[in-house]
Amino acid sequence: QVQLVESGGGLVQPGGSLRVSCAASGSFFSINTMGWYRQTPGKQRELVATISNVGPTNYADSVKGRFTISIDNVKNTVYLQMNSLKPEDTAVYYCTIMVVTMKKYTVNFWGQGTRVTVSS
Repeated sequence: QVQLVESGGGLVQPGGSLRVSCAASGSFFSINTMGWYRQTPGKQRELVATISNVGPTNYADSVKGRFTISIDNVKNTVYLQMNSLKPEDTAVYYCTIMVVTMKKYTVNFWGQGTRVTVSS
């Protein structure tokens, strides 16, 4: 089982910055990818950014150039640095991790979500 603990959400003014973090713990063989999705009421959860354990990243078009995802493989922690925030970035942000278990299965886990509100 894998536990994900998210932190760093909150209220920020438009144009401001915020960093959210997600630390993974538990028993697993390795991490394949970590990432962030977000969801607003009445809408489907959407991709924000993902990163593999060897570095390649993927971003939603709406956040390219403003958000940066990074991973600390020692701490098993993924970060999302969000700059130039817009009101439309307001959402609950969910951390996700894909791990290889000790029995060599690939399993996906989700965090509980952290709320980001961009408002003046």
